[in-house]
Amino acid sequence: MSLEHLPSALTQLNVIFQAFSDLLFIVDHQGVVLDYKAGDAALLYSPLETVLGKHLEDVLPKEMAQVVSGGMQRLVVGGETLPLEYSIKLADIEYWFEVRLVPLAQANVIVIVRDITRHKNAEEKVQRQLKRLAALRTIDLAISSSHDLNLALSVVLTQVTAQLNVDAADVLLLNSQTHILEFANGIGFHTDALQRTHLSIGEGYAGMAVLKREVINVPNLKHGKTGFLNSQNFSNEGFYCYYGIPLIAKGRVLGVLEIFHRMPLAPDADWLEFMETLAGQAAIAVENAILLKELQRANFDLTLAYNTTIEGWSRALDLRDRDTEGHTQRVTNLALKLARRLGLSEDDLINIQRGAILHDIGKMAIPDSILLKPGPLADNEWHVIRQHPRYAYELLSPISYLSQALDIPHYHHEKWDGTGYPHGLKENQIPLYARLFGIIDVYDALTSNRPYRPAWPKQKAIAYIREQSGKHFDPAITLQFLEMVEADNPIK
Repeated sequence: MSLEHLPSALTQLNVIFQAFSDLLFIVDHQGVVLDYKAGDAALLYSPLETVLGKHLEDVLPKEMAQVVSGGMQRLVVGGETLPLEYSIKLADIEYWFEVRLVPLAQANVIVIVRDITRHKNAEEKVQRQLKRLAALRTIDLAISSSHDLNLALSVVLTQVTAQLNVDAADVLLLNSQTHILEFANGIGFHTDALQRTHLSIGEGYAGMAVLKREVINVPNLKHGKTGFLNSQNFSNEGFYCYYGIPLIAKGRVLGVLEIFHRMPLAPDADWLEFMETLAGQAAIAVENAILLKELQRANFDLTLAYNTTIEGWSRALDLRDRDTEGHTQRVTNLALKLARRLGLSEDDLINIQRGAILHDIGKMAIPDSILLKPGPLADNEWHVIRQHPRYAYELLSPISYLSQALDIPHYHHEKWDGTGYPHGLKENQIPLYARLFGIIDVYDALTSNRPYRPAWPKQKAIAYIREQSGKHFDPAITLQFLEMVEADNPIK
């Protein structure tokens, strides 16, 4: 096709304009309409036959005309294409428009108006989804990083009110023993009316949510208040509408998320779906707290069973050797006192307590003829007695629960200078628990009656402990022990 057969530039421009659905005006510098293209923004202007020759303020809605007029004043100063964005409410619906002002010759201006409501709504939806994802992430972090249910619920409820744009929310937990719904946490309330909530299953809206296992919605509370919702305190809250969402985890109803708003609500499907998602997060927080409590209770029961077993073993040894009865309890108490003085941790104290209770458990393997012999022991009998730390190790080492407490039964007869038994360890080769306990064990043995000798006076025993510092005992721990004993029994 030759160039002379091409449409004129004006024709091409007109085709381009018609290809787009934008509303277009050509106005003079005073804003009077010289020409126009109808476009699809019919909500914005007067009937077509009345447009030409009129001022934009008489054609467009007042708010839009003011935006365009202000833009034209700026255009005169700048002289370049000017983009504007504006929203107006028409028939209770918010519309968004993009307005472009393009300067022409002779101070005329092209005004292009494009309806961008759909794009704006899509953009807002994306932003809303991003905020909701961030909210869920915040809740996940609160649930996973803290064992405090109140803290987790506080985070959940903060996100509920913020993301759903409602005035108040609370969580009622179902007491598994009484089957009563009780207030756990809330946000956005002006009174404490709901903090005294006690609802049976099926009672009130929350109770019905539990009973039916479904969302309960009351669009207008003024038409449906029952029970405490009809109280003066609750009326002072001024709530208009209500949602009650059961908190269900693994088929078990744990409570109810309640949502209150002081104005009517007209939620869309996305809002309702996210509301149930948040309720699911609240259910996870509650379930985690219940599981943790059950685990703690199980651990407590298991620990109690272990400790009872340990004490039973110790008691069995005391019953076998009446001459040392009470020794275990005394050395355990004194060892814990010294350990606290040395600044050891609570975990250390637990291990020291268990080790002290079991320190002579290896003697269960010593024959009665040796263990209960009323007089001095022969050399070969002492050899047998000195095996009891090995027996303790063989007895206790398979029990992983006692691995940290084994040092005392195994090593409490080792000496600082390396002359102890069963391994001849010296100085810091001897575990700390055993070095600490070794002093306590000797002190109690010296100050207690035995079949082969009477108890030593405490001052004589203290003098012996002091003399054995750096030989039998760790010097630093010995000093702490002596100061502790002196503080309890000062020399007059």
